[in-house]
Amino acid sequence: MTTRCRLQRLIVPLTHPSGPPLGQAASGKKPRRMLTTCNTWTLIMLVHQPSRIRQPGILLLTTLLASLLAAQLTADSWPQWRGPNRDGKSAETGLLKSWPEAGPPLAWKVTELGEGYATPSVAQGRIFGASYRGEDEFAWALDESGGRLIWETRTAPAERDVGYSHGPRSTPTVDGDRVFTLGAGGHLTCMDRQTGTILWQKNLKEDLNGRMMSGWGYSESVLVDGNRVLCSPGGRQGTVACLNRDTGELVWRSTQLKDSAAYTSITKQTIDGHAQYLTLTGETLAGISPDTGALVWRAKRKGKTAVIATPIYHEGTVFVTSAYNVGCNLFEISQRNGRFNAKERYAHRDVKNHHGGAIRIGDHIFASSGPILVCLDMASGEVAWEQRSVGKGSLTFADGHLYLRSEQGPIALIEANPKQYVEKGRFGQPDRSGKRSWAHPVVANGHLLLRDQDLLLSYDLRPQR
Repeated sequence: MTTRCRLQRLIVPLTHPSGPPLGQAASGKKPRRMLTTCNTWTLIMLVHQPSRIRQPGILLLTTLLASLLAAQLTADSWPQWRGPNRDGKSAETGLLKSWPEAGPPLAWKVTELGEGYATPSVAQGRIFGASYRGEDEFAWALDESGGRLIWETRTAPAERDVGYSHGPRSTPTVDGDRVFTLGAGGHLTCMDRQTGTILWQKNLKEDLNGRMMSGWGYSESVLVDGNRVLCSPGGRQGTVACLNRDTGELVWRSTQLKDSAAYTSITKQTIDGHAQYLTLTGETLAGISPDTGALVWRAKRKGKTAVIATPIYHEGTVFVTSAYNVGCNLFEISQRNGRFNAKERYAHRDVKNHHGGAIRIGDHIFASSGPILVCLDMASGEVAWEQRSVGKGSLTFADGHLYLRSEQGPIALIEANPKQYVEKGRFGQPDRSGKRSWAHPVVANGHLLLRDQDLLLSYDLRPQR
């Protein structure tokens, strides 16, 4: 089934009983037309306007529906960059263990999304993404079951003054009733998850005096931790910024770390009983205090041109990798008398991951190093095996298998086997855009999502009965 997003816009604008028209930005712009359903709107009305319901039976129904909505809001599938835990792993099970020659069956596809490298996120039955259309940047939400457009919101001008300017890079972060997007030009936008209404915006360059390490534009995916939104403007006022989730106001900057921003995304880790934000720049790997932004520890680690892959933490060690002939490193993080210290265990060039990401499965790291897929013993740094496979690409893990998507289009299913390379199928993506496929594969709710510029494909990974 093919859906053309621009043919799915809604027919009738709706107005929230106690607020501005749905789709109206906080700036008071003209209401947008919006797609919704009667059942969903009734539920939202009951939850938000219980004072209008006077019959006891209806009040009981309101309470029940509110509980159901709360349960729904916790059922995230792939709500942010690299999945629920930012580690590239899906919790899905019962998926196909091998593929037919043509690949898994295509459930649906959507066209005319607009330009974009951004990997989609999946939460509460919706798919969220971002695109350029002409000279504007849009965020959008689709129905997960068929790709029907639910809402779209203009968030910023399209940033064309960057390398590879064919769309935004960052994955939307879904947190409860909010969606957060970051454009290549630094526009950080907080929207209502149900409607796409803009609640607040900050610009990492203009409002936070940010600075990037090179010229490909902001590419990280923001981290939401409770009432904190973590992002990396970079620059002299502090590499990392913490904003209030509800208002966008600045809470703190990492004034002890002032590197230019790289392209990596922040993760939250607990190291020796202490919560920390882990960040990697072109100069430094660091742990930062969630409460104050103070530097907990740092390690010098020189990158070149673009540092992109998300660091991997496991049992007191942090693995990092980047391309441009830099390679990979493992750092041991320890604490003594309340002071943290980082010590390098190894550094070599057997894994030079560009932007397809690395994944830890058990004691091993799997990652593309140029056109070669490498399996590496994380603790020792020794290569277990390497294989060309489908070439340089991005990785996702689900149900014992790696999903390797080549930037040239083909996708392979590979056993997450540290002893040998075992391929269980591959297929070529149809309707290629001609541009590099840099959006990572997403596995959620029994489906594989592949985004290629203005095209989104959903494949059914469940065994057919």
